[in-house]
Amino acid sequence: MPEGDYILQSFEQQGDPLPFSCRNGCCTSCAVRVQQGELDQQEAMGLSRELRSKGYGLLCVARAIGPLVAETQDEDEVYDLQFGRHFGRGSITREIPLEELETWKE
Repeated sequence: MPEGDYILQSFEQQGDPLPFSCRNGCCTSCAVRVQQGELDQQEAMGLSRELRSKGYGLLCVARAIGPLVAETQDEDEVYDLQFGRHFGRGSITREIPLEELETWKE
């Protein structure tokens, strides 16, 4: 793979499809876990610094820095790690009057 190219794009050009969805680094469809090597993924908005430090990457906006070994991940697992702590806590309250929104708490 040419250095500096996006990993997902390079694989597609070689005829090797990988999972993806947004191509903007916002979702987790193209998530991988780096086993060896390092990624440059400054544009990965959909991945926290914490997950990046644990070796997760988003192939649509990642470039390999030297040799790389990575394993594709379950999209739902990575999505839950990234966003799960913010969604799904408790029950959903519907139809809250606008005047109550300022004082409404979980």
